[in-house]
Amino acid sequence: MKILFDSSALIGAFVESHPKHKSALSFLLKAKRNEFELFVASHSLLEIYSVLTSAPFKPRITPKIAELLIENNINNLARIIYLTDKEYFRLIEKLSDLNISGGIVYDALIVECAKKAKVDEILTLNTKDFIHLTSDLSIKVNSI
Repeated sequence: MKILFDSSALIGAFVESHPKHKSALSFLLKAKRNEFELFVASHSLLEIYSVLTSAPFKPRITPKIAELLIENNINNLARIIYLTDKEYFRLIEKLSDLNISGGIVYDALIVECAKKAKVDEILTLNTKDFIHLTSDLSIKVNSI
């Protein structure tokens, strides 16, 4: 089984004070036990770093701690999925044709990475946009 974690799922797993920490962490631990293949969209790496270092978590997460969390829990565990420049331009054209704008475009980017990796599931804390974007796909959207 192949599961792509969006940034919200990974942030939940990394931050002990996060309301969904226990359930998000359980998924990350399953990935570490090789119960499924873990995938992450390249865009999510900096999004995770940004949120970890700027959100008012207690205790505060420093840039070095954020780097270590990402390095130790993603770098050697997950396959990072990138879009090519042509794939980005096709996605922009598709979004334009569908009249989609705003923040949902970042979720569309993650969906494109999920399609490229041929994952079975996207794990997220924000299912609404992902369900809309995957309605014509066989990719399951799973909420923590």
